[in-house]
Amino acid sequence: MANLTTRETTRENKTPSGLPLRLPEGARILVVCEDADAERLKTVLQEAGFISEIARSMTEGCEAAKSGRFQVVVSTPLLNDGSWRRLIDIANHYDLGFEVVLGTRNFDLHDWAEAMKDGAFEVFDILSELPRAVETIKTALWAAYLKGAGPTAATPPANAPFVSCPSERGSEACAT
Repeated sequence: MANLTTRETTRENKTPSGLPLRLPEGARILVVCEDADAERLKTVLQEAGFISEIARSMTEGCEAAKSGRFQVVVSTPLLNDGSWRRLIDIANHYDLGFEVVLGTRNFDLHDWAEAMKDGAFEVFDILSELPRAVETIKTALWAAYLKGAGPTAATPPANAPFVSCPSERGSEACAT
């Protein structure tokens, strides 16, 4: 494995005007992968300043993605229990707005085009393009924020008690 230094992985993207593109506070990445590539990717993301979690199966990844805690989900194309397309379905069905980036060991131009058509934000080679992956994930993160994903003032903290909103019946319908 190539030695990826912090300097290589924390390069800031530049906007067209030349201003640095920094990571927003609270940015969270979910890595859905069954093998050692997940740990390598998590290490590179951590060095770049991302907060990331690993899900070892598509089922576990889908459940984590439904939580709304993540702005970008990085997945291998096919796991033993399902395809990355389930993540796209969840993002669309629950209107979560996260972006899906695929990390793969082998893909051809046809597979890449099909993945992009089906809703993937980007596809990268997980073996040789980890520095590019960080830049791709930063860009996907900003795309997710533009779609409304991510922590906002309206998003309650994870440990906040559930409070239902008033209904047509008035404030007596509220409960904690």
